[in-house]
Amino acid sequence: MSQVQRITVLGATGSIGLSTLDVIARHPERYQVFALTGYSRLDELLALCLRHRPAYAVVPDARSASRLRDGLAAAGCDCEVLEGEAGLCQVACASEVDAVMAAIVGAAGLRPTLAAVRAGKKVLLANKEALVMSGALFMQAVRDSGAVLLPIDSEHNAIFQCLPGDYSRGLAQVGVRRILLTASGGPFRETSAGALRDVTPEQACAHPNWSMGRKISVDSASMMNKGLELIEACWLFDAAPSIVEVVVHPQSVIHSLVDYVDGSVLAQLGNPDMRTPIANALAWPQRIDSGVAPLDLFAIARLDFQAPDEQRFPCLRLARAAAEAGNSAPAVLNAANEVAVEAFLQGRIRFPEIASMIEQVLEQEPVVALASLEAVFAADQRAREHAQAWLRRHGR
Repeated sequence: MSQVQRITVLGATGSIGLSTLDVIARHPERYQVFALTGYSRLDELLALCLRHRPAYAVVPDARSASRLRDGLAAAGCDCEVLEGEAGLCQVACASEVDAVMAAIVGAAGLRPTLAAVRAGKKVLLANKEALVMSGALFMQAVRDSGAVLLPIDSEHNAIFQCLPGDYSRGLAQVGVRRILLTASGGPFRETSAGALRDVTPEQACAHPNWSMGRKISVDSASMMNKGLELIEACWLFDAAPSIVEVVVHPQSVIHSLVDYVDGSVLAQLGNPDMRTPIANALAWPQRIDSGVAPLDLFAIARLDFQAPDEQRFPCLRLARAAAEAGNSAPAVLNAANEVAVEAFLQGRIRFPEIASMIEQVLEQEPVVALASLEAVFAADQRAREHAQAWLRRHGR
């Protein structure tokens, strides 16, 4: 690896991408931006290209590419513009790249993230859906290529920091009894079941602790985000679903914990700022300044914990069931959730109907083995078709 690490940021205009670029900009002697990718925020992507001067930028289609090229040319920026999934994969596995921040939201991030893994890159994984959809195939690719996979979700990064360096021998072998995955509880933690029927997308996106995109904010409000993280934790740490326990912790100061058989419980604490896990993964196994303020325990004063309410938030129950079923069930869960969240954001279904749609799709789609990436996307497509059919019957 070169002295200055060259970084591709997949999903540069999202909250994770912007936080990554903030950390990179603090350490120009260590990191250089190689490529930036964006989807719909072309003006923001142009501004980022002018600031960070990547060799490549990637956008979804020819029209977006033409518009970005014009903007770059007008500003005198020598940046090559690529387009589509092929462009994403190219900048993810290019020989010049040392590390890839995988921060594209949803199923769209799977192929480029997997391309980076297969190329043996250091992959900073913020796209949990990649593991949820194709966990066995994805982790086998990590083993085959020798890629370094580092978790970016604050919870999984916390677990990573609390585990011993040789945890790949097996959690039981290193004395782990439980993984305690913390959840803020989202904006509706205290909202009654009846009132959930009338909550709006704006209320669902108003997370009390974190600044996130709309899709992940709704997932947090429904607790599906924690369900997806449970599945991700199982793959990242080779853990059975039965030893991964969700704990609601409203302050979002403890990001997760690991419980050992000798009675020790190790926790990672910090202010709720994604630059901490990003900096941890970028510099691993070293530590660098992230720009995050020191944690003031006196200002926090108290830390609260409670069990999740799976009656009010059935998405967590559905995700655990999918984790236990394995094979295609998590991919189906994820696809149905993506359709449901988009429908909720468009005002076509009510908030509790997110879980109703997902449960119906899981019941309709049989669990099958996924022996290839094509099989993963076939299961994803079938689930989306079931979800759209449900939406035609029940949506507004």
